[in-house]
Amino acid sequence: MGDLNMSDVSSTLKLDDVDLQILRTLQEDSRTSYRKIANALGIAVGTVYNRIKRLEDEGVFKAYTVMVDSTKIGYDLTASIFIQAEGPHLAEVEKEFAQSDHTICVYDITGDFDIAVIARFKNTSMLNNFIKGMLKIPHVKRTVTNVVLNVIKEDFRLKV
Repeated sequence: MGDLNMSDVSSTLKLDDVDLQILRTLQEDSRTSYRKIANALGIAVGTVYNRIKRLEDEGVFKAYTVMVDSTKIGYDLTASIFIQAEGPHLAEVEKEFAQSDHTICVYDITGDFDIAVIARFKNTSMLNNFIKGMLKIPHVKRTVTNVVLNVIKEDFRLKV
């Protein structure tokens, strides 16, 4: 697993060192003020504003959010669910899963299954209802569910 370096990003999105430093700063704390970023980087506040606006406009920043420890708010159960779907209806099935409040991630994957879903639940009853509901969705052929026992690493921030 190689580390992402500036040349990997810049060839696609044309990001320079300042953009990457802003990205890193906001990934650590998305509440960091433009002034604080500008002072840390030795650039003007207006430059920070313009860079962030461009990154937003280009879709580099999808949202500003907080990372929540799900177990502290009662969501103690994480499951990875693999789904086989009828080919022509794959996008419909993915969209259906993406709409659930329990769903954290939906991935279109290769291999024996077509879709991988990561979802969180307060208890096994909620997971059971979710899975039974999934099996009622038209064009779902098969599912396999794995319950996460321990989270070793969970961090959606990209190291740039």
